[in-house]
Amino acid sequence: MNDETSAVPPPAPDAQPPPAAVPHRRRPHYRGDHPRRFTEKYKERAPERYAETVAKVLASGKTPAGTHRPIMVAEVLAALAPQPGEVAVDCTLGYGGHARELLARLQPGGRLLGLDVDPIELPKTEARLRALGFGPALFTAQHSNFAGLPRVLAGFGLAGADCILADLGVSSMQLDDPARGFTAKFTGPLDLRMNPQRGQPASALLAKIKSGDFAVLLAENADEPHADLLGEALAGRVLAATTDLARAVRKALPRLNREDGELTVRRVFQALRIAVNDEFSALDTFLRVLPSCLNPGGRVAVLTFHSGEDRRVKKAFVNGLRAGDYAAITPDIIRPSPDERVANSRSAPAKLRWAQKIPGAR
Repeated sequence: MNDETSAVPPPAPDAQPPPAAVPHRRRPHYRGDHPRRFTEKYKERAPERYAETVAKVLASGKTPAGTHRPIMVAEVLAALAPQPGEVAVDCTLGYGGHARELLARLQPGGRLLGLDVDPIELPKTEARLRALGFGPALFTAQHSNFAGLPRVLAGFGLAGADCILADLGVSSMQLDDPARGFTAKFTGPLDLRMNPQRGQPASALLAKIKSGDFAVLLAENADEPHADLLGEALAGRVLAATTDLARAVRKALPRLNREDGELTVRRVFQALRIAVNDEFSALDTFLRVLPSCLNPGGRVAVLTFHSGEDRRVKKAFVNGLRAGDYAAITPDIIRPSPDERVANSRSAPAKLRWAQKIPGAR
């Protein structure tokens, strides 16, 4: 073979080396039947693909990660009695479980407005309900706190609504995701904001609050029996992570047994969450404007999860009945059935109250 045929031709002037091969990355392994970390629970967070796994989690009485199980659905529907052609408002849209049931009963001709202050979960729920066939004529999602209900109704040219629901509980999606900072189960930023784009995180509040003010906050927002001691121990502390705060609470109360210690940790988180989201102020505003947002004969149902919320709802409904705003209110709180408390442990503290506006009253 001569040199001409064996010689390798030089590369073209503009030729580029072939791109390096991108290494294949395998999907994280789903570790066991009950993986601990939120990021590992990708099957639970994709119920449309892993229905069998989700069914197993539900059967165990737990809520699949990244989802939410609506509480007291039958009782809420009985209180609101939605009818075809009516206008309903779900003031706390969350995962959309209650909204889905309401929408099914408002057709034909009805519509539902879904409000939520959480900008992270709202678009996910809107997409979920759209996929179920609820188009813009039937369902509208609105980023708003429920205290802004009059403004939202006016924006859609509505004088009022026939059914209004407010579920004041924290959603499971928020509790389960460590990045949201709502729980001490896993390490995450000490945030606790429903809307991370507004206000200050819990860590900032804790770092600057005075001990006496923090003790008052713990007592008023969570009925914490150790409020004074915890106020002295925690106020002014720089604690960036959820687990840092949990350790500080346990260290401040070393004589508590494990169960009581964990209850105290949850109460401290609850008190901070209510404070950073200004929840009581928003609830007071909502309850004050509520009668004017109901059509004649309209119904409202409110789900609460601790005594501070329930006291406000009870007082507002009783005063509304005396003032002639309401024709009837629930005679007593309605609680989840024993079966529901077993099937969904997060329903246990729920309390439901309802009220109905006087027919013909504006």
